[in-house]
Amino acid sequence: MRLKPSAHVDTFARDSLPPPHEWPLLRFDLAGEGDMRYPDRLNCGAELLDTTIGRFGADRTAVLDGTRAWSYGELREHVDRIAHVLTDDLGVVPGNRVLLRGPTTPHLAACWLAVMKAGAVAVTVLAAQRPHELATICELARIRHALCDIRALDDLAKAPVASLRITPYGGGAPDDLLHLAAGKPPFYAAVATSADDVALIAFTSGTTGRPKGCAHFHRDVLAIADTFSARVLRPRPDDVFAGSPPLGFTFGLGGLVVFPLRAGASTLLTEWGGPEKLLRDVQRHRVSVLFTAPTAYRAMLEGLGAYDVSSLRRCVSAGEHLPAELWHAWHEATGLRVINGIGATEMLHIFVSAADDAVRPGTTGLPVPGFEARVVGADGRPVPDGEPGLLAVRGPTGCRYLADERQRDYVRDGWNLTGDTYVRDADGYFRFVARADDMIVSAGYNIAGPEVEEALLRHPDILEAAVVGRPDARRGAVVVAHVVLREGVPRTEETAAALREFTKKEIVPYKCPREIVFLEALPRTPTGKVQRFRLRTGPLQFPRD
Repeated sequence: MRLKPSAHVDTFARDSLPPPHEWPLLRFDLAGEGDMRYPDRLNCGAELLDTTIGRFGADRTAVLDGTRAWSYGELREHVDRIAHVLTDDLGVVPGNRVLLRGPTTPHLAACWLAVMKAGAVAVTVLAAQRPHELATICELARIRHALCDIRALDDLAKAPVASLRITPYGGGAPDDLLHLAAGKPPFYAAVATSADDVALIAFTSGTTGRPKGCAHFHRDVLAIADTFSARVLRPRPDDVFAGSPPLGFTFGLGGLVVFPLRAGASTLLTEWGGPEKLLRDVQRHRVSVLFTAPTAYRAMLEGLGAYDVSSLRRCVSAGEHLPAELWHAWHEATGLRVINGIGATEMLHIFVSAADDAVRPGTTGLPVPGFEARVVGADGRPVPDGEPGLLAVRGPTGCRYLADERQRDYVRDGWNLTGDTYVRDADGYFRFVARADDMIVSAGYNIAGPEVEEALLRHPDILEAAVVGRPDARRGAVVVAHVVLREGVPRTEETAAALREFTKKEIVPYKCPREIVFLEALPRTPTGKVQRFRLRTGPLQFPRD
């Protein structure tokens, strides 16, 4: 694919893209609903703000933080003033990478939009990441500018990064970003970026070790809103969005910034304070669209009766597999059909999902309009329906690792291979089996770790479970379950034996764990994904947060 002429002065991001023959095949049609071909010159920040204001007006509420609200006009003023600081005071030029760090707030979203309008490249990281992780990201993306919430400054300042200029915000000092922005003009003419200029670099969350930088274009940001959001989620201008994923996680960036702004809706941007706080936010702000992970839905079920959640009309789950029993429990408690989905940092957002009457509990769903998916074998050819294989997908977005040889592993024959084992049912629905590296081969049997986890989670004494394979000289591998028990349940061999017996009644005995390890908490990435690779390294201890 031939790229349009770039508006970037700093061309590092484009120069670091994979060679064209390693790209996935991109498609821009919507299966009879038109196409998604965007103009050659496109700035997604301007589209999400200026174009939306042109459609819906500047006075409607755009963002809330729990105590105050900004209208779309006020948000644009904040964004444009920050963009002036970037270019006038900090010397940021189009194409420079700008690291963004802080808890989820309207100011963090405004910084991201300002980077877009200034034609720079946003690298939004997690507030929980430590100095060595931040240094790795800065090294890979060659970052020299950072905007950081004053509360998240310490670890960034400790990161061993040469020549990193950090501008804090929220502290009130003379050099504070917000102080500098207050004296700037309230209008900024967005840089006329190319539709395929890199807008952001999103780093994988580290479930398998060293992160990979995924480059996404300005048109990609709009494509996720015009596919999953517009055609599956179907938001309305009067919706209020909220959720748990941070903006450094593309699930959060899409669900809490891109989708509501594209639809002219409002979004609650507040720090994650646990499931109970999320329920309070739903009740207080009459949240109608909720984005979170299965772990949070499970935790919220216990306190659901104490809160009024009648404002909810859409609940989206992604990040990990959504068990059918959890879907049914949430539906029974709320009457709402959770919209399950699978996405990937490499694809930017969700590409297989289903909503409303199309939902089938226990399955992920159907390809989102604009995407196509299939299940393939090791040779890359489709396998028959009902047989497990690797999930392959393609659409208007796709994997472009930043100067990383692992590009050739993820993209093969024009398809993105997500690393997930799936089955396609005869009626076209896709059903999750396991992450490809979570398949355990024991004595010739293929055992999917998530299936064993679901069986364990049906026991009332188990709060969390993660299953991995441990090498075994005789069997090749044996199933090992790491579980978190309810408070007060003894961690004894008798408890482990009882759990094994319970599991044997739920699934065939050869799939049952031969070993059960009790942990205070499962090791997770800052985005909440279980780091199973750490469980495979040995009997480590992971304290509760």
